[in-house]
Formats: sequence, structure tokens, C-alpha cells
Amino acid sequence: MNMKTNPRFMSVLLFVCLFLEMNLSLGVDTISANQSLSGHQTIVSAGGVFELGFFKPGKSPNYYIGMWWKKVTVKTVVWVANREKPVLDRFSSEMKISNGNLVIFNGSKIPIWSTNVNSTRSASVEAVLLDNGNLILKHVGKQMKPIWESFHHPTDSLLPGCKFGFNKKTKRKIVLTAWKNLDDPAPGRYSMEPFARDNSFVIEWNMSRGFWNTGTWNGEIFNLVPGVNIHSLYNFSYVSNDKESYFIYFVENTTKTISRLVMGISGQLQQPLWMPPEGWRTIWSFPRQQCKVHAFCGPYGSCTDSANVCSCLTGFKQKSPSDWDLKDYSGGCIRKTKLQCENYNLSSGEKDKFLELPDMLLHESEQFVKVGDITACESTCLNNCSCVAYANDNKHGCSIWTNDLLDLEQLKAGDNNGTTLYLRLAASNYWDAMKSKRLIRSASNKALIIGVVVGSSVVVLLGLILFSVMRQRNKKIRKRQKAVQNSLTVFTYKELQNATKNFSEKLGVGGFGSVFKGTLPHSSMVAVKKLESVSQGEKQFRAEVSTIGTIQHVNVVRLRGFCSEGTKRLLVYDYMQNGSLASHLFHEKKSNVLDWKARYQIALGTATGLVYLHEMCRNCIIHCDIKPENILLDVEFCPKVANFGLAKLVGREFSHVLTTMRGTRGYLAPEWIEGLAITSKVDVYSYGMMLFELVSGRRNSKQSDSEGKVPKYFPSLATSVVVEGGDVLSILDPRLEGNADVQELENVCKVACWCIQDEEADRPTMSQVVQMLQGIAEVDLPPIPRTLYFFDEN
Repeated sequence: MNMKTNPRFMSVLLFVCLFLEMNLSLGVDTISANQSLSGHQTIVSAGGVFELGFFKPGKSPNYYIGMWWKKVTVKTVVWVANREKPVLDRFSSEMKISNGNLVIFNGSKIPIWSTNVNSTRSASVEAVLLDNGNLILKHVGKQMKPIWESFHHPTDSLLPGCKFGFNKKTKRKIVLTAWKNLDDPAPGRYSMEPFARDNSFVIEWNMSRGFWNTGTWNGEIFNLVPGVNIHSLYNFSYVSNDKESYFIYFVENTTKTISRLVMGISGQLQQPLWMPPEGWRTIWSFPRQQCKVHAFCGPYGSCTDSANVCSCLTGFKQKSPSDWDLKDYSGGCIRKTKLQCENYNLSSGEKDKFLELPDMLLHESEQFVKVGDITACESTCLNNCSCVAYANDNKHGCSIWTNDLLDLEQLKAGDNNGTTLYLRLAASNYWDAMKSKRLIRSASNKALIIGVVVGSSVVVLLGLILFSVMRQRNKKIRKRQKAVQNSLTVFTYKELQNATKNFSEKLGVGGFGSVFKGTLPHSSMVAVKKLESVSQGEKQFRAEVSTIGTIQHVNVVRLRGFCSEGTKRLLVYDYMQNGSLASHLFHEKKSNVLDWKARYQIALGTATGLVYLHEMCRNCIIHCDIKPENILLDVEFCPKVANFGLAKLVGREFSHVLTTMRGTRGYLAPEWIEGLAITSKVDVYSYGMMLFELVSGRRNSKQSDSEGKVPKYFPSLATSVVVEGGDVLSILDPRLEGNADVQELENVCKVACWCIQDEEADRPTMSQVVQMLQGIAEVDLPPIPRTLYFFDEN
């Protein structure tokens, strides 16, 4: 037969080809006892939202039973049944009801996955795919609780309406586990699970090491994930009762809004939203910085956060290039050449050498051993076959590493937060690296000459462009200033004068002015700060408006608006009904004393607020004056970090640090006093000093008692009691009469002592403080800071 002259044959042939390549829907949402799912067959939920069937991820030769959105043009799998046991042939494999369970059989008719429930006869049950993405196994024709449901066994995704939490009776918890890589849905290294102790959720590496958590639920959001509940499309909530505790979320329009929470292979929890025609758009991800994901680049891999990429250190190569192509960097890098110490038969006999790698961020989780000066350190490392690197700085001397290097981050050149790492290499790799550097320098010199010649020819052109650039920049500045004003209320002086009854009810006096109680026309109470020093007040005014005018967090006081008329400068804040923390700590009355539970929550909430300022804002905000007077309490005694007059915005790379002293005596870190450049660790120090006052209920500074005796400096006393294993209740505020959780009290004192360590690198970050207070991270016995000895002697 001549096919060219037979159009009917061509049509039939084309139809058959298309038929073989497309999924064949069974036309129903159910797998009943007399049906099976095989080959191209799928089932579709009643409303056509989700589809279930065999799929092959990426370039993998394997097939899996999975679920995806039917109307999303980019197939996005949200649940996988047999993620650990794939099949090679989907036509000889099948999913069907067997012995009361939903079971997947491979080509040899061997069961490789099952719902594994104790059910009745197969004829009495059926599997139904619902429009919310829940695959359930239930009794035929009966409206009762499902026998089994996929919502109780998610893989890497949490769909709207799916509970994510902990069953208090069965002790069973739901865990989200990332895919191994883009082509393999098998469980990867990163997972997220509930932390039952404090109703938070933790991202873990290898199901063992937690490196990020949500913080506790405060009724609206989780403390350490601000901003996730502000999107109008989502409705998040947390439920806790005698039977279970769980997080759940819904979307406003289920027919138009397609979204999920996913534990990504990158180690970040993400919320993608389907937005055609551009596709998937990630609304947020935590941790925000990719390089803060533990072991993301694997051993001897270096992370560059500005580009979110991994690279191998000099002298190393990718352990598995194919895995790296699939965005799985966990295997890290391996040496190109063994070290001399590991291979004594090298003909050259040349010793290993150390390559200088500047501007490296060595995370505090790394293990290290302190030794002598840099010469002794190099010698110690060279004579130890287990030593792979050492580092040196003026503050801490030299440290050596004896384990694989993890969590390395390459910073920008000259970053003050970086350290020079001396990496041990085989001599041949070292000389190759040095040769490469010389070639680069030579090329750079040639490029410089060419650049000078070319540059001189375009000076005139740059001059013409400069005017246009400056003009655009001024427009952007004016636009940004307008945006700040639009997010705040601009009050007239007369309005605030009326609201405060001509500034008649004074709440307190600060370093730059007085604070008055006021009531706005719609009856909401506010606190109005009137800046009284014109020269310094103007600077104070600009600092506070630019610092907190655009941020909102449950543990940071909210700026409502401002007034700027002539020389008059006023700031309007939410009114805090319970005043400052200082007003509740430093008084002799036994009534209205903060109990231990309230103090512990204030400590945790304040730390959470500082985490937001240090790590969650676009720029790091260093408060510079943390003390009880600057922690305000609302009607429910929820703490709010306030008074940002001394605050400093620092770029995320910390390219600039502070040197001018600011803050309050008694809370100042040694860096201030020594005239050294400072970072956010000064807030950690001040916070630690405040924790001691929270425990004792009195000022840390020495004050004579009624008999004229000067008590021991309290931080010294508390530290000695904890380190020496004394009775921690003996240092508790006597007004509490010993009513406190001993473990929490001891934990707080340990954390406080770690926060006031002399060297800033020895202090934890505020996010680590939160983890220690929540019990996620263990708190070792701290060393007694040297400065405490000074206070005792004086």
C-alpha cells in the first residue's frame, strides 16, 4: 500500500502515535477493587485539580507513582508513593487494591509499596483522589473517616489543608523530606519535622542535626519567620490540644491559587506560587541565605551567597559531577592528589604546603583546637596527618581543623567578617595553584594597561553619562523617601498636641526627649516621643524613622507615624500598656512581680526580636542599646524591642562596622571600651547583661544594701554558681520565693554567660540564643569571662 496516497492510513498512524505518548485517564477519580493503574493510565480528581499515575523524573530511567496538578503546564509532582523503590517498566507494573490495601506491584508482580493498614476484604474498599490532593483509602459507599490518607504521609510537599504536626497520643509526627536530587525523589539529606517541646518546626540535616527552626507560634506567626502571614492569599494557623498539635494553612481561592510548602533539595523551606505565564514564583524561603544551610556544598565545598553557587576549594574536584549537575552538592569535593603525610612513597618527598585562602567565613559550628602562634600552628598542623587546615587572626590566635571542612563561605574581598584560611595541599597542587595565580596577575597587568588606554578615550563619554545617572539617582531617592512616608502616618503638630492633651501625661524621659501618652481621634492609644534637642534631635529623628519606619515584627515596637514641622520632631508609636521591663524588675514591692514564666517568655521574645533585626531585615540593624528600659511590654506582657535612637544599619556583607562608642554603661561590650570596630555581637553582650538582671530582679551594678554592704557583682556570682554546680535558686529574685523551673533558670544563666564572653567570636548569634533557650541546641558550661574577675577585684 502506498502511504503517500492514503490519507486515512496516515491519520490512523498519527493517532496511534499520539495515543501511545499521552496519559490515558480512566475517566474517574477512583481505583476500585476491579481496576488497576498501569502504563499511561491515570486517575483525576472530581474537579480536575490533581492527577495520579506513573511518571519519570527528569532523565531518570525509573518510574514512580506520583501526584501532580493537572492544569499546571510544568509537571510538578507533590507526592510520591514508591519514592524509595522505583520500577523500570510502567506497563508491566501496576497499582491496585489487594487484601484491603492500595498496593504497587513491579513487573515481577512483587509488592514494592503498600498503604499497609489492617483492613477488610479488597472488595469493600476503594482509593479516591480528592480535589485537595489527598489520596484516601476508604470503605465503598460509606461516609466515614478514611482508613488511610496520603495527607498523613507527605513526601516533600505540604498542600493546603494538610496537617503538619505531632500526634500526642501515638507519638507519631509528620515529616517533610526533600528529594535526593532533581531526578531522584528518594529521601534526601534535608528534612523538616515538628519539635514537640515548644511547638516549633526544625529543618534538619541527615535527620539528626537541626540548623534552622521556625520559633514558637505567637498566635499570628512563628517568631523566626516574620512576613510569611502577610500575603492575602494565605491563611496560616496553629492548633494545639490534648490529642495533637499541628500547623495548617489554606488559600483564599482554591480554584485559582496553586501553591504548596516544599522542603527543597537546597535545604530551604519554600513557598512557590504558580503565576502564569511566568511560571512558578517563590514567595519566600527559609533560611533566607542559601549559604546558611548546613553542609549545602558538602566537604571542602565553598558557598558564595551572592550567586547561590558551590565550588570546590583549590586542589579539590567534585566528588560526583553528575550529582552537581542535578543540584545535589552534598557529596562535596575530594582531593586531586593525596597528601604527603598519607603517601610516604612519593618520589619527590616534598612536604605538604598551605595555600592562603583569604576572606573565608568559617562558621562557628566547625570544630577547632587552639594552639600557639601562627608558626607553631603551621608546624602542629603539618605534623598531624589528620590536620587539613588552620586559620589565624589577631584576636583568637591560631586554630587547626582535623575534620573535613564544612560550611565554608567565600566572602567579598576585604570583608571584615572574613578570615584567612590556610588549606593543606599536596605540594604539586600547591605549586599548580601558585602558577595559576601568577598567570592571573600577569593577565591582570596586561588588562590594566589596555584598560588605561581605553579608559582615557571614553572619559568624555563618561562625563556625559554622569549627569544622566545622577539625575536618575535623585529620582530614585525621592521615590524611596516618598515610599517611606506613604507607609507611615504624617501627623501635624496640632494633631499630636490635641492627642496628648498638650503633652500633659509624661510616660518617661529618654536621652533625646520625653515620651507622652496620647489618644488618637479613633480612640487608639499611642506613645508620642517629643525630641527636645534640635541639633541632636534631628539626627535622632532621621535615625529612628529610617531604621524602623518600614519593619514590622511582633517583638519590635511599631512606629505609627511622625511629625516634622520646622524644628519640631515627634515620633508616634503603639502604646505599651505595661511600660518597660525595667519598671517591673527594679522595685521593692512584692505585688505585681513578674513570675518566672513571664520572665522566660520575655527573654525568648526579646531574643527573637533581635534575630529579626540582625538577620531578617534587608540590612542588619544593630540596636546598640539593649537594656530593660528599652524593652516594652504590651497588655499581654509580650516584649517589644524599642528606642532605636542609637541603632545602626549595616550592610549584609558587614563591609562597614561601628567604632564610635554608643550605648549605656553596664551594658557595653568590651569592643566599645577598647575602641575596636564592632558588629551585631555588641547587642548579644548587652542582651546577656540584661538576662542577669531578669534573673536577679536588680541592677547588675554594685549597690550598697540597707546595712551598707556592697554585694558581689551579680554576673560573677551567677556564673560561679552555674559553673561550680551550686544551687541556682539561690541567685533567683527573692521576691519569687524559689518558684521557677530550675532547668530553665540554669539554662538562662548559661546563655547569659556565653553572651558576655570577652571575645565577640566566642559569643553566640541571637538565632543560636533562641535555639538554646528553646532547648533545640545544647548549652555547654561556659568559661568565666576575664572581665568578671576585674569587677570582683574592684
